[in-house]
Amino acid sequence: MRRFEFVEGSSAKFWMADVQGNTFIVVFGRLGTEGQRKEKEFSNEESARREYERKVAEKLREGYREVSAEAPVAPKGAKGAAAAAPKLALPPRVRGERPSAAQVTAAAEALTVLDSLVGGRSWKVALQARRARRALRALGGADPTSHSALGPVFTSLMAKVVAPRGEPRLPLWVALELLSELDASAFLRTLEQWRRAPAGVPARAAIELLSRQAEALGEPELALRMGALLEARPGARGASEEGWEKRWSALRPHVEGHLVAGGSSLPALLRSLEAGGDPRLAERLSRLGG
Repeated sequence: MRRFEFVEGSSAKFWMADVQGNTFIVVFGRLGTEGQRKEKEFSNEESARREYERKVAEKLREGYREVSAEAPVAPKGAKGAAAAAPKLALPPRVRGERPSAAQVTAAAEALTVLDSLVGGRSWKVALQARRARRALRALGGADPTSHSALGPVFTSLMAKVVAPRGEPRLPLWVALELLSELDASAFLRTLEQWRRAPAGVPARAAIELLSRQAEALGEPELALRMGALLEARPGARGASEEGWEKRWSALRPHVEGHLVAGGSSLPALLRSLEAGGDPRLAERLSRLGG
């Protein structure tokens, strides 16, 4: 069953279609919901197929994007989740390619320079962080710990997120931008590293929040993307609030769909999260639910 999605502004919809014999079948609705199922019978299969092709072309003109092929349509009479089974196709974040030795070396060097700059002028840290992020992007989602030249410096850099007061500290939002170029397993491992830090470190409230949302979601990829949004700093490097809103609008249907499939909801998730007295985190949580 072919599946199409439309996400733009406040619209987040899916549309699925198939032909069974002389019956044209569609399942449609808002992303994250069970959707509705409709069937229309024709005099023969050829007529049903023509209607199917016409409607697919119409959806493409309207701006829908084909995202995946779904499992066969449930039998006639199926309702709810059994009829729709909407599993959203999350766009890939990393390329999944094997990096060359030169690319690994370049990434290690970029992280080493960034590590040496932490605690210095913020603009130098931000500039080198951008360079390091590009170098990590070239690795195609590789796990830093699988490379002897990369693992130690990456672990050292991430440790500076939870450095005690008075010691050079890497901003959490910078760390999450770097992690956003790697496989989600690196995020979970780093999150565990941060959680072992002593109480009282400046980033403790944000780390606890990241941990709770990761546990509640139970899906590392969604947890990383949502965590990066919670810690994003619109205004840094020319980023804007509008850009933040677009990122959340694109991710929200996937988060809602995952939660609904697990018997929960986005409002329930947000109610379970606490900002730990951090007004900026409280504002972000409020906007996620808006």
